[in-house]
Amino acid sequence: MEQRRLGRIGHMDSVLTYGGAALGDVTQDEADESIAFAFESGINHFDTAPSYGESELRLGPWMPKIRDQIFLSTKTGQRDRDGAWLEINQSLERLQTDQIDLIQHHAVGDLEQLDLITRHGGALEATIEAKEQGLVRAIGITGHGHQAPQTHLQALKRFPFETVLTPLNYVLMQNEAYRLDLQALVNEVKRQDAGLMVIKAIAHRPWPEGAPRTYDTWYEPFDHQAIIDAAIAYVLGFPEVTGLATAGDIHLLPLIVEAEKRASSMTPERIEQILAGAVDYVSPFAAGGP
Repeated sequence: MEQRRLGRIGHMDSVLTYGGAALGDVTQDEADESIAFAFESGINHFDTAPSYGESELRLGPWMPKIRDQIFLSTKTGQRDRDGAWLEINQSLERLQTDQIDLIQHHAVGDLEQLDLITRHGGALEATIEAKEQGLVRAIGITGHGHQAPQTHLQALKRFPFETVLTPLNYVLMQNEAYRLDLQALVNEVKRQDAGLMVIKAIAHRPWPEGAPRTYDTWYEPFDHQAIIDAAIAYVLGFPEVTGLATAGDIHLLPLIVEAEKRASSMTPERIEQILAGAVDYVSPFAAGGP
């Protein structure tokens, strides 16, 4: 699997990051099969969060076997210092490790949330202390929604986060305002030599009202191999992107791994043809969402 440098952290990251949300509601046996497949496929970055159900607990038993071979990231969704400090230490225990490679401030998608974590007594104080104590190696920020890129740009101006995790896919980039915000963020990421990771690569649309939810994702994902191939190739076509987080359902992982194998062979014209022709392709945030 292709690897790219994760900014100034220096880790050579697989371009697919294992999206731990997929482990939130599965058995340990199901988790074991998925984690083993990911590891054997060349994925060397595993990302999770306390809010992803049982995800940290499902990953924990693997750490004695693979911890020194992977980059491990989790998150804190707390907004105050004390809450974040407690959550970081709980994650260390659940993940069965004494150090996390990357702790990320979770779901910071607008300026109100950014103000909360960066204020006096905010969660950023806890992650800084955790880094000083060696509990974590680096600090990042994540967020959903149409305001995420501009919010993350402001975040980088307030604090030198080592990574940013922000939404990127074909349909989002058809919106001029979003495209300009994303480009401004990319420019600042490059200036600071931060790592840029992305989410929502294969998001198709919000789940239609009343439709059965056939995957454990809060949005409806693409699930046809040809479209996933194009969607993954589109995102990996941005050289500034270190990689993308895989979708939050273990059944989609094999399709995404297959798509990564073919990404470099797809022409921009073919990618455009497939994605421009996708039916009912809209932003996953069109009707709300995280």
